[in-house]
Amino acid sequence: MDLLNAVCDAGSIGAAAKSLDLSYRHVWGELKRWEQAMEQPLIVWEKGHSARLTAFAHKLLWAERQAQARLAPQISVLQAELEKTFSVAFDPDSHALPIYASHDDGLVLLREQAAAQALHLDLRFCGSVDAIRALNEGRCTVAGFHAPLNPQPHTLIARSYKPLLQPGNHKLIGFALRSQGLMIAPGNPLRIRGWMDLLRHEIRLVNRSRGTGTRLLLDNWLEMQSRVGTDLQGYSNEESSHSAVAACIAAGQADVGLGIASAAHAQGLDFLPLMQEAYWLVCHLSALESPAVLALRAILQAPVWQKQLSQLMGYTVSLASGDVQSLKNQLPWWHFKTKR
Repeated sequence: MDLLNAVCDAGSIGAAAKSLDLSYRHVWGELKRWEQAMEQPLIVWEKGHSARLTAFAHKLLWAERQAQARLAPQISVLQAELEKTFSVAFDPDSHALPIYASHDDGLVLLREQAAAQALHLDLRFCGSVDAIRALNEGRCTVAGFHAPLNPQPHTLIARSYKPLLQPGNHKLIGFALRSQGLMIAPGNPLRIRGWMDLLRHEIRLVNRSRGTGTRLLLDNWLEMQSRVGTDLQGYSNEESSHSAVAACIAAGQADVGLGIASAAHAQGLDFLPLMQEAYWLVCHLSALESPAVLALRAILQAPVWQKQLSQLMGYTVSLASGDVQSLKNQLPWWHFKTKR
């Protein structure tokens, strides 16, 4: 795959060999060997023309990128497990903090920043709804979820989150603001302009899996339009992360998907912003003053972290990053009854 990527990027075997610090003869020989092993041509060999990848070779590259995107959450879990194991074994002053969260590139950066300060985030990506359920079932200490700014009452989003969060019991921690939008092919060849284009019969959608906040955004829009999932071509085509959705579009298997700007940028896609949303961390009141949560809040409030996050495409540091926030103030569509 490294050889194919190099030829694709460099446009010739000679330039590919130079970029890999290998000899032309070695690269040429390896490509020929793999063609024989796979019984498929990988390079278009035309005398007097630069080498270029065959259609089969391009499919191989996209298949690998898609596999990497799909495996990223599992790899993240394994990495977190290893970090936690070693931190407990070798650093008695370190803290391990279990987090279930909606997939987010900012949290990946946060895990690296936290590890440098002896706080090891046992980070597991799942859907927003699933993350809060995990918190309520005691499987994690902190959960991560997202919702639009200025949320409206009586929407599917409100009805989905309302039963899971209780004022006085749950506390929000500010994390970030980020852009949600449509990830589309470079140059926007299908001239997709917004939500309504998803209803065009020729547009192939790739969706997020059930329980994710991004899937909830799409289903919320469908409900507001008095539409159903079967009105969208590809609604049942699901991927587990923003990265996997972007890889699917980049491979030409779909035309559009709802996701975040950083995932689109990583796959060389165009991004059409639709809304700004808040991403929160949430924990129980009883965990708010625990050493691990206090350490997390301190990192979120530090200028070093806030500068790092602001450099991630599509992200804006929340003015209340690391601050404890009220459910009633941040999610005003809920009219909670005070318990007596």
